[in-house]
Amino acid sequence: MKLSPRDTDAYCQRPDPSKTGLLIYGADAMRVALKRQQMLAALLGPGADEEMRLARMPGSELRKDPAQLLDAVKAVGFFPGARAVFVEEANDTAAPAILAALEEWQPGDAQIIVTAGQLKATSKLRKGFESHSNAYATGIYDDPPSRAEIERILGAAQIRDVPNDSMLALTDIANDIGPGDFSRMIDKLSLYKHGDTAPLSLEDIQAVAPQSTEAALDDVLNVVAEGRTAEIGPLISRLQSQGTNAVTLCIGATRHFRTLYTVAADPGGPAQGIGRLRPPLYGKRRDRVLRQAQNWGADRLQRGLTILTDTDLMLRSAGQTAPALALMERALIRLSMLGRAR
Repeated sequence: MKLSPRDTDAYCQRPDPSKTGLLIYGADAMRVALKRQQMLAALLGPGADEEMRLARMPGSELRKDPAQLLDAVKAVGFFPGARAVFVEEANDTAAPAILAALEEWQPGDAQIIVTAGQLKATSKLRKGFESHSNAYATGIYDDPPSRAEIERILGAAQIRDVPNDSMLALTDIANDIGPGDFSRMIDKLSLYKHGDTAPLSLEDIQAVAPQSTEAALDDVLNVVAEGRTAEIGPLISRLQSQGTNAVTLCIGATRHFRTLYTVAADPGGPAQGIGRLRPPLYGKRRDRVLRQAQNWGADRLQRGLTILTDTDLMLRSAGQTAPALALMERALIRLSMLGRAR
């Protein structure tokens, strides 16, 4: 049976111990691993490893020794409680052993938990779980985490008093960084707030939020695209302190403005253009890019890209004597002023 993304989150919080198993697949290995960890922790409770109620095996071994999975599923445990067998990084070469174990499964056996990379709809492994009457299959996609999922992560970290502005800030951060980095940030936030009963503030979040060069680069590009000229200088200084060079900044700016041009120049209009982007954008980032593209328009974006191309050629010129970052800052100021022109 298939699980929708919403049902997956609910099921992994309260898995059914009477089910045969669960297949979790997706292109992002970290997202798949986090969902598997959540599900196994809820199913088995604490001490599963110490009590030998969880067996682990790589999917690559099942081709050589397919019987080991069924043996582990049927093994009788020494300790009471739910049991599971976890098959990691499986693919269709492991499908015969896994599907055979699904068919031989009986109530009281260990649940079969399988993780895999991206699987096509025609995958034998995926079809086997989806067509099974007592097992589930769920795809984990690169969608931004929902508010409910962020609240669950905060609750697990014992962070519960979260005002709306802090939740919005956490949602933005979760959309910008990977799931593993976000989980580590929440762990740091939990330690930072230990013993502090005050509501979670924006200052608390800022104290533990990752400060990446990519985030600073995004900041300056958004400032330029939104015509906030006075903020460019301080952000350039911040990037310089982090070791960012002018060529990297120029490449990032060109990529951003090409994205805006792609959206603005779409024959169906920016609203359709934003939907055609690959990889797709979501949430507030999507809204921001759409708004910037609409404000600039295709003609001015084309002129802006010309400025960036000329600047890139000057930065790479052997005869260039002016400081590179100063040259790039001047180009960004010109872009910002162009975006404000009417």
